Amino acid sequence: MALLIIFLIILATSQSCHTPDDFVAITSPGHIMIGGLFAIHEKMLSSDDRPRRPQIQKCVGFEISAFLQALAMIHSIEVINNSTLLSGVKLGYEIYDSCTEVTAAVAAALRFLSNFNCSGETVNFQCDYSSYTPRVKAVIGAGYSEISMAVSRMLNLQLMPQVSYESTAEILSDKIRFPSFLRTVPSDFYQTKAMAHLIQQSGWNWIGVITTDDDYGRLALNTFAIQAAANNVCIAFKEVLPAFLSDNTIEVRINQTLEKIVAEAQVNVIVVFLRKFHVFNLFTKAIERKINKLWIASDNWSTATKIITIPNVKKLGKVVGFTFRRGNMSSFHSFLQTLHMYPKNNNKPLQEFAVLFSACKHIKDGDLSQCISNYSHAASTYDTTKTIENHFFMRNDFLWHYTEPGLIHSIQLAVFALGHAVRDLCQARDCQKPNAFQPWELLAVLKNVTFTDGRNSFHFDAHGDLNTGYDVVLWKEINGLMTVTKMAEYDLQHDVFVTTSQESKREFGKLKQILSKCSKECSPGQMKKATGSQHMCCYDCVSCPENHYSNQTDMDHCLLCNNETHWAPVRSTTCFEKEVEYLDWDDSLALLLIALSLLGITFVLAIGIIFTRNLNTPVVKSSGGLTVCYVMLICHALNFASTGFFIGEPQDFTCKTRQTLFGVSFTLCVSCILMKSLKILLAFSFDPKLKTFLKCLYRPVPIVLTCTGIQVIICTLWLVLAAPAVEENISLPRVIILECEEGSLLAFGTMLGYIAFLAFVCFLFAFKGRKLPENYNEAKFLTFSMLIYFIAWITFIPVYATTFGKYLPAVEIIVILISNYGILCCTFFPKCYVILCKQKTNTKSAFLQVVYNYSSHSADTLALSHVSLGTIHHVTAITNPSRNDNVTGCPSSNHSLAQVFTHIVREDATKVSKTWHQKRSSSI
Repeated sequence: MALLIIFLIILATSQSCHTPDDFVAITSPGHIMIGGLFAIHEKMLSSDDRPRRPQIQKCVGFEISAFLQALAMIHSIEVINNSTLLSGVKLGYEIYDSCTEVTAAVAAALRFLSNFNCSGETVNFQCDYSSYTPRVKAVIGAGYSEISMAVSRMLNLQLMPQVSYESTAEILSDKIRFPSFLRTVPSDFYQTKAMAHLIQQSGWNWIGVITTDDDYGRLALNTFAIQAAANNVCIAFKEVLPAFLSDNTIEVRINQTLEKIVAEAQVNVIVVFLRKFHVFNLFTKAIERKINKLWIASDNWSTATKIITIPNVKKLGKVVGFTFRRGNMSSFHSFLQTLHMYPKNNNKPLQEFAVLFSACKHIKDGDLSQCISNYSHAASTYDTTKTIENHFFMRNDFLWHYTEPGLIHSIQLAVFALGHAVRDLCQARDCQKPNAFQPWELLAVLKNVTFTDGRNSFHFDAHGDLNTGYDVVLWKEINGLMTVTKMAEYDLQHDVFVTTSQESKREFGKLKQILSKCSKECSPGQMKKATGSQHMCCYDCVSCPENHYSNQTDMDHCLLCNNETHWAPVRSTTCFEKEVEYLDWDDSLALLLIALSLLGITFVLAIGIIFTRNLNTPVVKSSGGLTVCYVMLICHALNFASTGFFIGEPQDFTCKTRQTLFGVSFTLCVSCILMKSLKILLAFSFDPKLKTFLKCLYRPVPIVLTCTGIQVIICTLWLVLAAPAVEENISLPRVIILECEEGSLLAFGTMLGYIAFLAFVCFLFAFKGRKLPENYNEAKFLTFSMLIYFIAWITFIPVYATTFGKYLPAVEIIVILISNYGILCCTFFPKCYVILCKQKTNTKSAFLQVVYNYSSHSADTLALSHVSLGTIHHVTAITNPSRNDNVTGCPSSNHSLAQVFTHIVREDATKVSKTWHQKRSSSI
């Protein structure tokens, strides 16, 4: 029985096109005729590589989806005819099968342009077609951009309106080249922009593209390449397939494309701009090769049931597609349910479908589409036999499952746009007459018409496009069947994806789990480094250097931290605020230095108490008296206290105070030592001229005030002209050192240099008296203390210059403590030792005995042995502090120990007195 049916189909459809009317697929009369172009068959049948004769070829490969599109046009026209939109005016139609070939479409265009109601099917050549009345007033179609371009160039001759429901090539928006072309779908500019945005948002940057070798494919590829580059997406390969199935090389090119997909293992996302039959063949072979990728579908095939129902199509991986916005389909659904009762006269595709459907009546629902396709390839276009078994015709609502809602809605909008334009044009005309208006007049109205689909209002933009937006769909298996589900909407104006539910949002988020990158993603803290590849998406990842960071993945370069306030380690994802550092009170070194300073102050207090309690002893008196001792002890205490200003958070006050306090107090201390050293030199100088000079120079109070006053002037000028201040040292990479900037290094050096000069003079004077009696040799200790000072400060200069950071103040504190302890220990500790531990030597008699022994040793040729004890007791009486002569008093007296000893010699040794005036002894 099946073989008999096949034979009848072949026999009935073997007739070729003998007259133009044979070429018409579907027709219906009306006052205003609308042309239609649909690719009801997928290719033209030809036995040769190229045509031998100029004749219309037979078409094979019945396309159910295109058949439904033609039915949608018929249904929409009937809806208008049955409405009150066009009162008394009926729309008719002539629908042609383009067979997915430009040649057939151009032949149909010639028929559209032929003179209305002419006995011969001719297109008259005229210089002006303003009053020319063609066979139809407008054309709906075609589907493919390649065909629409060819048809549009012909229709431009008469400015006949052409409204496409699927052609999306961006070039068709050019109104200079295609002035009469309009469409009810967005151009590929928006589709490719949405695709590139989806790819970029999903984290893919290494993709493949497959397209067709025609105007649509090339333009879509170029537009997408521009959009991809703008979103930092690289195209790993671009495969181009022949545009038509009649091309014998298509199988070879598909195999080569699949080989390329397998070779590019890192490409897991492929954008496909193909026609339905291309995708069908590509996917069929890809399933055999077990290729699993994510496929991004263009609006051409994203909802094609023929492809969705391919066996094992789920093994190909995920399919995410873009489709036109859908509208209300209830009316068209009802139309399909009653289609078996629709008259098949003048509807050859409906007749052919009835035959094919009957031939596959025993096939299961899942294989019914493939059966129809297989049978249709064995036959020509139309069947003239009678209806066969109509009760199978609508089995399980078969046609409804092949409906592509977005395309059906676009066709409805195209018909409604023409219907509203005709209504506006016919309000003042009798449109029942064929010559009531010309196509170019309808075009002018159509460009500005506002129409509705029953819910929303639409109008064409300046480019003749209807930017309705896109639905993003996902192929998902539900109950064992692959189903197209809506995942999101794409807003053209704001370039954003709007998810419609939480489930859709989760599905949208799962796309990011798929990896399609040339190189491994650079994590935060790294940046991309270009490799030898020509693609910017192929790179190496390198760590961000110090003080740089990256906080996102795949950053082209690392960002620089603000080096003044922040820092970052190598491979950092953020900048860290620099820690402010200074020599704080809780620092262990600071605590140690403060402890030493407090210990020094304790020593000063102890020495003061000891000297106060032993005020009348020779040791205290020989030290210069209590006044000088107190002044020096106070200076030492201030020096120790000044170290406290070097610790803690620097303030302007502490910065100015610490150097001034140290400089003035230390200068006062050294001035007192200078006065004592000068006194020693005066007492024991043997040179008469030098002695006379020193007597004139020796003025204790003026010397101390003058020396100290000079330092006060230096510090005052320093504070006035370039005072020390708080400064943030940002030169360290990770910390900010809060420190005192000295203001003027010249002033700082002058202050220290002046102290060094006074200390050097003290050293010279003290060095002269270093050989005095051992028990009271103050000059020797003064010399040693000055050496300690010089060693400390000479060491300080290079250490201070090379030390950096918060411990810089500690260096100066250490030098101050060493200097202070050196002078304190050498000046006062020996005296305290004598006072506390050698009290027998701290008597007047013991003191004079030492002086006597020293003077006896100094007079090399004199014998002092005859000096009796009685004489010593006499001298003791002379040095009694109760007497007014103050022989052995503090330096404030005008008498020295040399005078005391002179008195002894005059009374007890006349010979000694002749030579004693040449020697002097110093008090300790």
